[in-house]
Amino acid sequence: MKSIAITLPDGSKRTFEGSITAQQVAAGIGRRLEEAAVAAKLNGTVIDLTKTLESDCELAIITRDSKEGLEVIRHSTAHLLAQAIKELFPSAQITIGPVIEDGFFYDIDCPKQLTQEDLPIIEKKMAEIAGKKLDVHRQEIERNEAIKLFKGMNEHYKAELIEGLPQGEVVSAYKQGDFIDLCRGPHVPNTSRLGKFKLLSVAGAYWR
Repeated sequence: MKSIAITLPDGSKRTFEGSITAQQVAAGIGRRLEEAAVAAKLNGTVIDLTKTLESDCELAIITRDSKEGLEVIRHSTAHLLAQAIKELFPSAQITIGPVIEDGFFYDIDCPKQLTQEDLPIIEKKMAEIAGKKLDVHRQEIERNEAIKLFKGMNEHYKAELIEGLPQGEVVSAYKQGDFIDLCRGPHVPNTSRLGKFKLLSVAGAYWR
């Protein structure tokens, strides 16, 4: 079995027999670090904690109290928002939900015109879903299969985005519970890592 040498930010090295995930490395360093971890940085690139490490590398664990950690949490909370909307309004279609400087947003085509009064209801549903402690799984799907998948889910905006990619392209998606969304990631490994959040406003938007 091949051993893997992992260099940590302080210059120390840890050797593991066989492949291991970034989350397992964090757990091996200490329980507090594992509980605070939301992502990792592999040779300078931010990755999911659940990504398997298969060769010697430099690894840093990203915690929730860091700038990069906050960005991952906001990104994952945007997915939580979309999932809550889909559970409350099943015919809604989701578009894009990026992180911005002071939070996040998600553009949604909803048959019901949402207002400020809807926000507490959506927040409650988000908290309910997060409380289920759903594992978040990354999937890689071939372009045409991804188009078929999202069209089958009546997510035509997502399918349109994928159709803009070259033939043969592999796209990534993230699944938590019954909800799946097109995304590059990375994301928290479990919805229990999301903590507190607050929806502040709702506004109209145009697709592209």
